[in-house]
Amino acid sequence: MSYLKRLNKICELSLKNSRRISNTQTKADVKLRQIDKVLIANRGEIACRVMHTAKKLGIQTVAVYSDADKNAIHVEMADEAYNIGPASVTQSYLNKNKILEVAKKSRSQAIHPGYGFLSENVEFCEQCASEDIIFIGPPTSAIRDMGIKSTSKAIMSSAGVPIVKGYHGEDQSIERLQAEAQRIGFPIMIKAVRGGGGKGMRIAMTESEFLQQLESAKRESLKSFGDDNMLLEQYITDPRHVEVQVFADMHGNAVHLFERDCSVQRRHQKIIEEAPAPGLSEETRKALGEAAVRAALAVGYVGAGTVEFILHRATHDFHFMEMNTRLQVEHPITEMITGTDLVEWQLRVAAGEPLPLTQAEVKRRGHAVECRVYAEEPGAGFLPRAGTLHRLVQPSPEQHCRVETGVREGAEVSVHYDPMIAKLVVWGRDRNEALAKTRAKLSEYQVAGLETNVNFLLRLAGDPAFVAGDVHTAFIPQHEARLFAAPAPERLQTTARSAALGHVLLSQKASTSEAKNGIDVSPSAWRPNYQFRKTISLKLDGKDITVAVEHVGPKLYRVKVGDGEWQEAEAWLSESERGARLTTVAGGRRSTVGLLAFEDQLHVYDKEGQTIALLPRAKYGGAGASEASSDSACSPTPGVLERILVNQGDKVVKGQPLFVVIAMKMEYVVRASRAGVVARLAAARPGDAVGKGAEVVRLEPDTSTTTN
Repeated sequence: MSYLKRLNKICELSLKNSRRISNTQTKADVKLRQIDKVLIANRGEIACRVMHTAKKLGIQTVAVYSDADKNAIHVEMADEAYNIGPASVTQSYLNKNKILEVAKKSRSQAIHPGYGFLSENVEFCEQCASEDIIFIGPPTSAIRDMGIKSTSKAIMSSAGVPIVKGYHGEDQSIERLQAEAQRIGFPIMIKAVRGGGGKGMRIAMTESEFLQQLESAKRESLKSFGDDNMLLEQYITDPRHVEVQVFADMHGNAVHLFERDCSVQRRHQKIIEEAPAPGLSEETRKALGEAAVRAALAVGYVGAGTVEFILHRATHDFHFMEMNTRLQVEHPITEMITGTDLVEWQLRVAAGEPLPLTQAEVKRRGHAVECRVYAEEPGAGFLPRAGTLHRLVQPSPEQHCRVETGVREGAEVSVHYDPMIAKLVVWGRDRNEALAKTRAKLSEYQVAGLETNVNFLLRLAGDPAFVAGDVHTAFIPQHEARLFAAPAPERLQTTARSAALGHVLLSQKASTSEAKNGIDVSPSAWRPNYQFRKTISLKLDGKDITVAVEHVGPKLYRVKVGDGEWQEAEAWLSESERGARLTTVAGGRRSTVGLLAFEDQLHVYDKEGQTIALLPRAKYGGAGASEASSDSACSPTPGVLERILVNQGDKVVKGQPLFVVIAMKMEYVVRASRAGVVARLAAARPGDAVGKGAEVVRLEPDTSTTTN
């Protein structure tokens, strides 16, 4: 009997048993409740997303916000908004008592927790019940059982769902964990029992690094979840990460809304998702969906949930990984292929209504892709970035394109929260069309002030292996050379030419404007039909490039990049709702790019992404960010100094951890780039904020070794 046939047989038996359990509650037992006002206990794009649907249904919305979010979009969108404390999440968005106080003050009948923060917090769910406030989520028992990974694995194992070999026991002694790791075998996954979103997760490839990775995972888990209990799992090399959207009501009904593929990740966190998962047989899809429904029924689930599976790339055998008892970040792609509004379903089910559709009525159509646009630096290990979005132009939403965001131009991306700028969600009639539309929409982004992953997403969405559907969790490192390849020389030359012409024309425009306003203009300033030759020094993709420009007639220029040939080009500027546009006609080819001058940088936007041309007086990154020597150990990102692991005078070896920085809910361990002695420690102490490039530890050569 095949794997799928055996699994289907188990599913049928277990599903019958689950239905008998769930149907003990009948429709007559359910009391309908009116929801006229809902408090959204979250921020950013998910708060805006929930408000959009609530307003559509005529439900009033209440926002909560920290001091850092007082000017945020979700605050303006809400009918009412209340400050709940300082920027720190522990003093604001995780402050259960304060949020409940606001719910009562605003007379909200329900609280929607979004995702993250309190969305899977058992204690908060219980407090809502005690205050007779509807928690828009599953019952406390389901959150508890599925939130503790060891418990969820036991339940799934008992229900016949395949699980990965591992250890989920209560004995958390280092000795027991190390012994269990040896039993399971390496490589091994270390995961926080109450974890999620890649927090508190580490991979130990060998036994020698197990204890170090365990300590790091426990420390991050304690910081994120207040719990450092761990489970261990066999690490399946390069699997696929496939998850199934499930929904259940209070009447014993449960359905799945098909699967999503979330395999391509960085730092164990999703970056691009699609629905349905590419390359699966209908038999596998059916087995995944039925197993997910069975899992939901087994825990008496109500509301939106996601059952996550590890899928073997070659065989498509799958194993239960975990269940997220909340709405997922990537839920819009499920909405796109099913024509549903899952937030509306949440609100209706929370009020006691039955599911809007039966399983037979849930239909799948087309393909959808979601890209998570982050303020981060892909070339530096996807380190998050914080600061001001001085320029933010996003694709225009339309019928088959959603842009879900909680920020706007001029907003701050704070070190205290996730660095997501937006979710770009695109639908197509098939996967190829969806990917083509995704690439087109990504090319419309214009961002200045912070580095983003937009260019990386563009390369990823067009990568041949990705387009072919060969996705898995090690996709990015496997294709690193191609995904991080330097621009081709031809592209650099084309961009350099556009940047130089753009700089000249923008300067001319500024000079003309000054002259019209009666401001004295130097004799060298541009005048109509004034011929000149100008040499412009640029830095593109880390390379110094010199471009010579001659103005030889109205709209007519001659351009030479480096030691190349002179090329004649027509060039002119125009304005659109998306800003300045440069059009050039050269060699019979006409092209148009976007331009943005910002702090001695010229941003050039075209179909292949955004390129930043640095002019001679440009600020080449933060102080010390790229110029630090091997003697200087600096913070790789703005954040909070968590721990200093060495003392002045200590001898260290290359690769030894020196200090830990927490930024945007992630832990960064900074290691010694060479052997030496700790010569100096920064005045900063644990708990202090540190900027990108700030020196924390200074090393000097070890001169204590003498020879006879």
